[in-house]
Amino acid sequence: MNQHHEDDEHSVEVIQVYPEGKPKPRPADDKPDAAARGKNKRLSKSNVGPADDEDEEELPPSKTKIKKQMHDLQDLGEQLVALSKEHLAELDIPENLRDAIREVKRINKFGAIRRQMQFIGRLMRDIDPAPIQEKLNAWNGTSRQHVAWLHQVERWRDRLLDDPEALTELLETYPNADAQHLRTLVRNAIKEKELGKPPKNYREIFQVLRDMIPEESLAHP
Repeated sequence: MNQHHEDDEHSVEVIQVYPEGKPKPRPADDKPDAAARGKNKRLSKSNVGPADDEDEEELPPSKTKIKKQMHDLQDLGEQLVALSKEHLAELDIPENLRDAIREVKRINKFGAIRRQMQFIGRLMRDIDPAPIQEKLNAWNGTSRQHVAWLHQVERWRDRLLDDPEALTELLETYPNADAQHLRTLVRNAIKEKELGKPPKNYREIFQVLRDMIPEESLAHP
């Protein structure tokens, strides 16, 4: 016991001095082992991962997507304008949108109709279009084929007004059509557009084409 005590009294503490600016090495026991370092690295990544995913989900929609959504709303707006008063009254839509739809039915000039339809499209950005489309589908028995057929009719009407050869092509595709009646409607519709008159013949062309082109026939113009 005494010997141990003497050793303690005469023991000398060795203090190691390191040059200024040079970090003192950490004791071996304080160094994290490889497993701990790997674990910390994994934890760090796991903390960053969800935030990155969340940031990606919050990215704004692309310009292409926004443009498509606007076109879809415009198409839906055109369907609403074509509704009867009874069907329009059954829809659960804001009153300002309902009034805008009623107003476009009273407009006769092409430019004013286009501006009013654009206004309707802006109003529809604030509503959920899905319930409206479901209601329209239920009324019309709308299917993808039906929608494609309506678009086909619209394309034929546009071509008849823009391309002098389109009527010949249409009559070759549908030989039972009333050629003289169609020529008259097309000629009058072009004059309506040039003079800014009500699009009476323009609308009648669509009705004639709907009756003439079978829905089962999806021949593209």
